[in-house]
Amino acid sequence: MLIPADTKSLPTNPLTILHTSDWHLGRRLYGRMRYDEFAAFLGWLETAISEQHVDVLIVAGDIFDTMTPSNRAQALYYEFLGRVSRSCCQHIVIVAGNHDSPTFLDAPSHVLKFLNVHVIGTACEDLNDEVLVLDSTDGAPHCIIAAVPYLRDRDVRSSSAGESMDSKDANVIKGIRAHYDNVASIAKAKQAQLIKAHQRHIPIIATGHLFAAGGTTTEDDGVRDLYVGSLGKVSADMFDDGFDYVALGHLHVPQRVGGRETIRYSGSPIAMGFGEARQQKQVLLIQFGAVKNEFSDKKPMSNHTAARTIASNVPQMTRTVTTIETSVEKAAKKVANQTSGFMDDLFGFDDSVDNEGRDKSNLDKHHVKQESKVDDLNSNDVDSKMTSPPQRLHFDKSCQMQIASLPIPTFQKLAQVSGDLQSIQQKIDSTAQSLDDTESVWLEVIYTGDELVSELREHIQAMVDGLRCELLKIKNTRTYNKVLNQQQTSETLQDLDEEEVFERCLLLNKVADEQKKALREAYQQIIYNLRHEDTQAE
Repeated sequence: MLIPADTKSLPTNPLTILHTSDWHLGRRLYGRMRYDEFAAFLGWLETAISEQHVDVLIVAGDIFDTMTPSNRAQALYYEFLGRVSRSCCQHIVIVAGNHDSPTFLDAPSHVLKFLNVHVIGTACEDLNDEVLVLDSTDGAPHCIIAAVPYLRDRDVRSSSAGESMDSKDANVIKGIRAHYDNVASIAKAKQAQLIKAHQRHIPIIATGHLFAAGGTTTEDDGVRDLYVGSLGKVSADMFDDGFDYVALGHLHVPQRVGGRETIRYSGSPIAMGFGEARQQKQVLLIQFGAVKNEFSDKKPMSNHTAARTIASNVPQMTRTVTTIETSVEKAAKKVANQTSGFMDDLFGFDDSVDNEGRDKSNLDKHHVKQESKVDDLNSNDVDSKMTSPPQRLHFDKSCQMQIASLPIPTFQKLAQVSGDLQSIQQKIDSTAQSLDDTESVWLEVIYTGDELVSELREHIQAMVDGLRCELLKIKNTRTYNKVLNQQQTSETLQDLDEEEVFERCLLLNKVADEQKKALREAYQQIIYNLRHEDTQAE
């Protein structure tokens, strides 16, 4: 049999891959623990894997929120891997993100291999180790995974004395491109051998944890800048055309890259901040080979089955039984009532002039900020968008491939409201009325009124008393305006990040403008080194 130049036109064995990322296990929201949400999500994900007959699970980085995850976060992680390894899922591929400790993830990797869990925490010296050939239960090759983790500065470039910021940035991008080119060459060589032996197409799936040019974020998602001075970011053309799909992590908003259907961010599974509260979270299903039913024709996940499965898993997650079962009941209650609104344009951002304009105006921030609309909050805004059938996003008949989104239930409602006191009162009341008997909502309130209100917290707290609303944060824009005008303020460190504190210091010490650039660059390098120091390493 002659092998065509475009091997993607060859027959492909049925294969279903689930792409997820950015779990951030252990993350808090204004000091509030969220283990119940993480546990409920992992229980839901286990059910989804079984119901969608997933063969390979890919987690594209930021499994944990810090490099020193708590015992509870670790327990959620390992118990999930143990359960899924006994399911229909034949392989789990995990790569590290910038929040993860590479050595912490790598430490049990040799043991996890016996469960068909493949972990790549650190960029490998021998790139052959990043190219995984995954076999099916009958020993035939399923697919090839180019398992590239987050590439740290030291992984992709060599520092030199006196190197400018622009030169560092260019060398980082050059190093990332070279890494992916080399991995692609190895993967395609293995693919050619397998195609010759099996006379069918063997898909290549690449992973990555990076910031793609034009990527969209939300204002309070905690997405960090990955490299000091990295203004250019990574473009879609960096990925070899031989990759059938590229599973990315780092950005929390689900989206395509460069308008390419097969290069995607799955986004975070739960809202990491109030700016994400209005997003429909998702995982992605990638299916190869001829199938009897397309994704859009599949039956929706059984609400009762999902609830039973999550509830049955919860007792293994220590001391969270009652609260998580409550979350499961919440999730199950409104599944049937969810309306379809999970459209491709929610996360399929086109590369438009608008995006380019936002890039140019936000270079100093290194990322595009997506405006969080907090006005006109109604019941549709705060209602959980529960599980519904997978919705097809892309179908390529010529290479027997389709991509679908699978919406994730909301396990804890968040709502962000703004306005003057009267407007805030109305929106809180509307939010509370939209809740059913088992639901509650966490609130972030932004006061934008012109009137100076003394004891603002007491006023707003009185509004939520007796309601199933919990006030997590109050922001007063009048206070922030005072900061800008250098007037007396009650602003606290909790209101500022480390860069804003540094800017206050520059202002307070009246540093000359010509010195600020060098000081900022030096400070950014210090922050980068602190964030990327692997405290778990020897």
